[in-house]
Amino acid sequence: MPAYKEKDAKTWYVSVRYEDWTGKKTRKVKRGFATKREALEWERKFLLKENASLDMTFDSFLELYKEDLKDRLKLSTWIMKTSVIDQKILPYFKNKRMCDIKTSDVIAWQKEIMAYRDEDGNAYTPTYLKTIHNQLSAIFNHAVRYYELASNPAAKAGNMGKEKTREMLFWTKEEYTSFVEEIMDKPISFYAFEMLYWCGLRMGELLALTPSDFDLKEGIVHITKSYQRIHGKDVITDPKTEKSVRNIKMPDFLVDEIKDYLNALYNVESDTRIFPITKSYLHHEMNRGSDAAGVKRIRIHDLRHSHVSLLIDKGFQPLAIADRVGHESVDITYRYAHLFPSKQIEMVNTLDEIWNGDDSNVG
Repeated sequence: MPAYKEKDAKTWYVSVRYEDWTGKKTRKVKRGFATKREALEWERKFLLKENASLDMTFDSFLELYKEDLKDRLKLSTWIMKTSVIDQKILPYFKNKRMCDIKTSDVIAWQKEIMAYRDEDGNAYTPTYLKTIHNQLSAIFNHAVRYYELASNPAAKAGNMGKEKTREMLFWTKEEYTSFVEEIMDKPISFYAFEMLYWCGLRMGELLALTPSDFDLKEGIVHITKSYQRIHGKDVITDPKTEKSVRNIKMPDFLVDEIKDYLNALYNVESDTRIFPITKSYLHHEMNRGSDAAGVKRIRIHDLRHSHVSLLIDKGFQPLAIADRVGHESVDITYRYAHLFPSKQIEMVNTLDEIWNGDDSNVG
């Protein structure tokens, strides 16, 4: 189709007739192109996208990919994903046609990414390399699954980097008690860490709490949302997973503490965040209390591990623990298997009894 020049301007426009996804014939007009060539190039890409043709360039397919996924992902996840794609992937593959991208192209891209060094001579970490590759592979998987690309060249090339393997740390009840005594001088810190340790909350779940989330008569806190700071703005999102939406029964002493805390807050509405602090504030308090108490420094998230390890130590089963902290029971069993040594001993003793013919106490 031809491009047209505006009568009263120096710009060009195109008028495209096509069938939409319902089969209905319709028209799309796009204005404001500086040259006829730009107008025709936009028209070509538009029709390729409408026909879902993999003759389209990578950057054109990327627009489709973003349109398909944006509303399905949490805002923070979306920002991370698009940042990696736009900075580390798009510049290399931008003008290549989707159907022409080969495994060798991906391998060449991997070499370039792995060879990168910043001004201090530092390369990307293995964890970040894997994150970058996973984003590229996800784009091709989308093309395979929904747009009939024959295969995923990123999968054929193999991954780069490796998963993060971080030691799981936790505090015993005694270590936590020593820590929390050192931060009691700041009520907001004390009550925040009490909720984190005794309920196993994620940091975002804690920072999203409002008075309406508490049923103090029943001793329950309702976890229905998460807080994040994105681009300088406070953002309340859905929790991490569907399983994360849960009701947590609080111990009586914690119910009393939260009653005292809420009563001490001034002019707080039912939907006001009761912990209007930042993640960096909590990290600072973690450092302050750990140093003063002389206990090992753990991450904020390790308080969640501490809660789980405490429940395991007291003999609670994975399914019950999973319901409380918003995990799948299989995740609890797998991730915390090393914290079940006493159970392993019990199992071995039982097997010995069965082998010896003394199974009267089994079951």
